Amino acid sequence: MMTTIDLYATQGAAAPAGEPEVGASESSDLMLACRAGSGDMPALGELYRRYNRRVYSLCLRMLANTVEAEDLTQEVFIKLFYEAGTFRGESAFTTWLHRLTVNVVLMYLRKHKRRFERPTQDTEIPDQPVPGTERPDSVPALDRVRLDRALVELPPGYRVVFVLFDVEGYTHDEIALILGCSAGTSKSQLHKARTRLRALLRGQQLVLS
Repeated sequence: MMTTIDLYATQGAAAPAGEPEVGASESSDLMLACRAGSGDMPALGELYRRYNRRVYSLCLRMLANTVEAEDLTQEVFIKLFYEAGTFRGESAFTTWLHRLTVNVVLMYLRKHKRRFERPTQDTEIPDQPVPGTERPDSVPALDRVRLDRALVELPPGYRVVFVLFDVEGYTHDEIALILGCSAGTSKSQLHKARTRLRALLRGQQLVLS
């Protein structure tokens, strides 16, 4: 069943009588957000067309489940409809939408009792990035596919911290605030996630070679 958002995001969907259609070239994100916050469904549909793939990609990386990622993508845009009016253009709309998406996913994880493992000790762990885990836009397609496959194998807590830090660029202090844990917990889970990912990626390489 198509949601209201899907209906307005369908290619060629017409706006309700008396309302102008929204074109990507004629409206800025800020204008669209203002209109969506005032109840303008065609504006929300345009934002959905522009950014649904970006939102879905982030949800999928954090959840490693296509059905959950699809459901939460819809949830993000429903929440956007109600909160778009709070966007004031002080940062890029994509930054604002990114944080909204992360918050929606984390609320979902908390609701479903997916807890984050506590570290054995709250000490500084040296950062040792996993090769090929730079921001998605800068990583070759094959490496992204391998990374996404490996991420599926991580426990939820490891995966979320890894995505927030290594893929999305949050600091440990920011992650601690987002997850309600200590920075040491974030560092510990990142270290364990990277160790597990290296093993998984080496295993994929052996299979492919």
